[in-house]
Amino acid sequence: MIERYTRPEIGNIWTEQFKLESWLKVEILACEARAQMGDIPQSDLDEIKSKAKFDAKRVLEIEETTKHDVIAFLTNVAENVGPASRHIHYGMTSSDVLDTALAYQIKCAGEILLKDMNALKDALKKRALEHKRTICVGRSHGIHAEAYSMGLKFALWYEEAKRNLERLEHAVKSVSCGKISGAVGTFEHLSPKVEEYVCEKLGLIPEPVATQVVQRDRHAHFLSTIAIIGSSLEKIAIEIRHLQRTEVLEAEEFFSKGQKGSSAMPHKRNPIVSERITGIARLLRSNSIAALENVALWHERDISHSSVERVIIPDSCIALDYILSLATKLVDNLIIYPENMINNLNLTRGLIFSQTVLLRLTEKGMTREEAYAFVQKSAMEVWADKNKNLKDELLASESVRKFLSENEIDELFNSEKLLKNLDYIFARSVEK
Repeated sequence: MIERYTRPEIGNIWTEQFKLESWLKVEILACEARAQMGDIPQSDLDEIKSKAKFDAKRVLEIEETTKHDVIAFLTNVAENVGPASRHIHYGMTSSDVLDTALAYQIKCAGEILLKDMNALKDALKKRALEHKRTICVGRSHGIHAEAYSMGLKFALWYEEAKRNLERLEHAVKSVSCGKISGAVGTFEHLSPKVEEYVCEKLGLIPEPVATQVVQRDRHAHFLSTIAIIGSSLEKIAIEIRHLQRTEVLEAEEFFSKGQKGSSAMPHKRNPIVSERITGIARLLRSNSIAALENVALWHERDISHSSVERVIIPDSCIALDYILSLATKLVDNLIIYPENMINNLNLTRGLIFSQTVLLRLTEKGMTREEAYAFVQKSAMEVWADKNKNLKDELLASESVRKFLSENEIDELFNSEKLLKNLDYIFARSVEK
């Protein structure tokens, strides 16, 4: 991710320093567990805990020779600890450290992402209630359909945010999984109690059945969930981009003082935040595909997943944190234009009430086929002639006047009535 867009709270979790600190936590906790079982003298444990440290630059220097990051790390720690370092990494394989520490990093990042999701959910709820009765036109296939409510748009996104919050909670819980079970997961040289102790201290669950690694369906689940959330944010962003089009202008991103929209055209106010969200959502989806490719490894382990994860997991966490923050600010500051919404609602001169007319005619005794044919014929004439409107066409029709009085026709063209169940929808969602 571009450094200037990375928020420090989550960015720090994916630094080399934090990673190596997490490795050291795992190693020291394993020593603590073995000391409790009497496998390590207390004096040696005290020496390990007081002297165990590393220097990231020194680790990289050693890795130039070893070509193995964990061995380089352990070598540097041993340089500082001395003879007691013989207890460190006892009975463990590299992935015991790598996967358990990675789970801890993801758990830390996941807690931040959950806070982000809650903030977005709250923002959507607030705007849904604010614009509950702000009438706009609903569109299907991009064409005017029937009356709608801007509050319903926010409520729809709010419901999706709730589902995404549940998905993320489950995914973070599933991927917060460590293992300290040795080269092929059989605890050949280490008691299972060490794994239980380390995982409990780090807030992780032990992998019930492991190979040399924690199974990668967990990570695929996590990154797929991130991709779904990104797609939901893109859904919001694309709707705002459409609503901000010059010909529509029902909503608009906040344009701050001093902001510039174009290097060439001074008049431009572009939906750049929404477009940025849209672009990064594509990246999150592509990363989820790579995570799915990592699920199938050779036998009890290969390292084809490792190089991929060094990119996709930090980047996806950082990117989602970023666009969740963008989306929350976007929703909080979104400018709504109710008057433009009414103007757009009336653009089709009553055509959005065609279904209401159709149904009323059938209630009055006309067959559905006859009613549909008549209403469609009238509607096509209104489409073709900008001076016509559907209501006048009905009033002028002798066929319709046999079934409906003038007052009854007037009643059909009331957009408020199309939203008569708005309270019911809000009661089972936003106001629940």
